[in-house]
Amino acid sequence: MTAASALIARWRDHLAKERRRSPHTVRAYVATAERVCAFLAEHRGEAASAAALASLSPADIRSYLAARRNDGLSNASAARELSALRGFLRHVGGDEATVPLIKGPRVEKGVPRPLSPDDAIALADDLAESARDAWTGARDWAVLMLLYGAGLRIGEALALTGAVLPLGETLRVTGKRGKTRIVPLIAAVRDGVDAYVALCPHDLDPDGPLFRGRRGGPLAPAIIRRAVRGARTRLGLSDRATPHALRHSFATHLLAGGADLRSLQELLGHASLTSTQIYTAVDAAHLLDVYRSAHPRAE
Repeated sequence: MTAASALIARWRDHLAKERRRSPHTVRAYVATAERVCAFLAEHRGEAASAAALASLSPADIRSYLAARRNDGLSNASAARELSALRGFLRHVGGDEATVPLIKGPRVEKGVPRPLSPDDAIALADDLAESARDAWTGARDWAVLMLLYGAGLRIGEALALTGAVLPLGETLRVTGKRGKTRIVPLIAAVRDGVDAYVALCPHDLDPDGPLFRGRRGGPLAPAIIRRAVRGARTRLGLSDRATPHALRHSFATHLLAGGADLRSLQELLGHASLTSTQIYTAVDAAHLLDVYRSAHPRAE
């Protein structure tokens, strides 16, 4: 086994076993690592090793991204590629890793507020890989998946308690003015929360908050917002890439995928277009079918 293949194998195990990433994410991130190692061998004429990867300069990374863009990579995909590259370099370098700070491709001004599916996942990936440790990374990933994958407001996600565990295919959410609604959960969302629960060092009792800060208290929304600001800067995303934008993206992508407006309004907990009445009779089975068929991450 070469030094490069050994590094990539450890990266794969780290993603799958320690970070508990989905098979899709593991495949994508491992593919990036393989491309980076191959590029390094061609670009510098030396085999990829931990030392060689640690010595990559901003110019080297820009050259790699330029080569990927020549392959037809979109801005959104390039942002996710950069996020995966940073994660790989941090893993290889360990605690002493110094990853060159370069901005990803910036989204053009004037674009609609919703993020693309690739941008939404890149944002969550970057938060997870930039966290201090595995459990806070899994926590941040799970929170963002509830916003983008289930359409929750950040306050709704952080108000969840340990009583929701173990998660099923639907979740009862208390929204504004104390109104409740039923939200279906696709596998990607459930897996993200399960990964966080498995790694969280604090006892998640039914009466306590599901998402915890580092010292065990309730997770503050400001922590997630600050982390998102850092991630969007690293990825070169617009300042419109906020936690609430993920909920807006959820709605936009479901509509684009064919969801009917009535079902979408029930999923979001919004009032009807024809009345201000909050929906109370929710057909969870119907919503689950609509959700799975329309959401771009419902694999």
